[in-house]
Amino acid sequence: MPAKPSNYYDSLGVLRDATLEEIKHAYFDAAQRLHPDKNKAPGETELFLEVQQAYEVLANPQRRAQYDATRPAEEQQPSVIQYQVYYSRPNLVRLNEPQLVYALLEAGPREESDKISAPPLNVSLVLDRSTSMQGKKLDVVKAAAIQLLRSLRAEDIFSVVAFSDKAEVIIPAAFQRDRNKMEARIQMMQPCGATEIFQGLEAGLGEVRRGLDPSRVNHIILLTDGQTYGDEQACLKLAAEAAAQSIGISGMGIGKEWNDIFLDALAGCTGGNSAYIAKPQDIQRILIEKFKALVSTYADEVLFDTMPQAGVTLNYAFRIQPEGGTVPVENLLKLGPILLDVPLAVLFEFVVQPSVLQKDTVTLLNGALKISINGRPQPVPPIWLRLSQEVKAEAASEPPPPKILSALSRLTLYRLQEKARVEANAGNFDSATRHLKNLAAHLLSQGEGGLARTALLEAESLERVHAYGADGAKEIKYRTRALLLSGAKEKIK
Repeated sequence: MPAKPSNYYDSLGVLRDATLEEIKHAYFDAAQRLHPDKNKAPGETELFLEVQQAYEVLANPQRRAQYDATRPAEEQQPSVIQYQVYYSRPNLVRLNEPQLVYALLEAGPREESDKISAPPLNVSLVLDRSTSMQGKKLDVVKAAAIQLLRSLRAEDIFSVVAFSDKAEVIIPAAFQRDRNKMEARIQMMQPCGATEIFQGLEAGLGEVRRGLDPSRVNHIILLTDGQTYGDEQACLKLAAEAAAQSIGISGMGIGKEWNDIFLDALAGCTGGNSAYIAKPQDIQRILIEKFKALVSTYADEVLFDTMPQAGVTLNYAFRIQPEGGTVPVENLLKLGPILLDVPLAVLFEFVVQPSVLQKDTVTLLNGALKISINGRPQPVPPIWLRLSQEVKAEAASEPPPPKILSALSRLTLYRLQEKARVEANAGNFDSATRHLKNLAAHLLSQGEGGLARTALLEAESLERVHAYGADGAKEIKYRTRALLLSGAKEKIK
């Protein structure tokens, strides 16, 4: 049985200054998860009763005031998460001009990873079987799906959906006991029809919902080789619904025809990411790597619920690990997962206006980290996090920490290709070409000669025909993204 919560706020997983609305929302979530009709695990009924008691006290202003009067002024309970923040400069300077500052947030398990049990899975594999997948691509996809099926543990729930312009549930969500029968069903998949991602995504989400359980990693892996037409907004709406239920989505694109911008946005809604599979023979390796990452999940969702700060703009946020990808800039930042052996690392870019530089300290970002940890029915209390910098008359002389220098160096490469693509889409081909040539120079200086040549070839293509090559933009995007991950995976010190 989980450890008994130390107070009513911990029971509901809210901060001590939580509003009545936040308390009601937390109670509803906990009641849904712990109600005896839905959760019969040992000890869960007692937790449900504790949550009920906490809500009855905290939802009543008079009883809450009486309860607060009995508590110490400060209650600092050790969190299950440890985190560290690094800044690109020791301090801001009192100048009459905007200043750029970067912050690198790392967060990981406080416990030793070898003492933490890997959570059970509830995964739906959503596979494109449209006509364009026929031949080697579909054969490799089938082989990869069968290998994943064979690697399942007894406690895992697995489903397979095949889609084209309509969807079919090949393997319904369940514990997989008759695996020979399941393998035969996968082998019988045949290509047909056009690509409509909404059909597959809707069916996959339905299968995950059948086994939905907060103690599991609830996830959809979508694999396609083509673009979907006319249903993009419906897909994004479905992804938002999945995110509200803590269901993650990963998108994988094969070859050159799929829309990486759309798949990035689709996965980004849930804190997930997209992956580029250049050749059919890479399908199995990348799918298995993704599956292993899901098995090693510690926290499947880390949200940073922030409040806007006057005079400070969050320009950009990028998740460096465990899976590289842009984090949509919103008040509720979906930072992504924490793995047992790989901490979460996110780089933030801020612009600070002169109007706030007369203060001694400037708050860059302020809010609560809300963490969902698999296998912990008791909510994790929010972690209040404030990113701030001192303001002084002169700049400090010490250099930035090596970690943030390394992250910035590699992120520069990724952002150069982003800028080139934006300029090319706007018809500014001279500017796009300059960005790619600049990217090539940086890549050469870092020993990435092959990728540098690809960038120069694409710059030449933009100059000659005002278009990228067949898959040049995707190759540059995902290979520069991969550079961010190389050598970055290490535990928090």
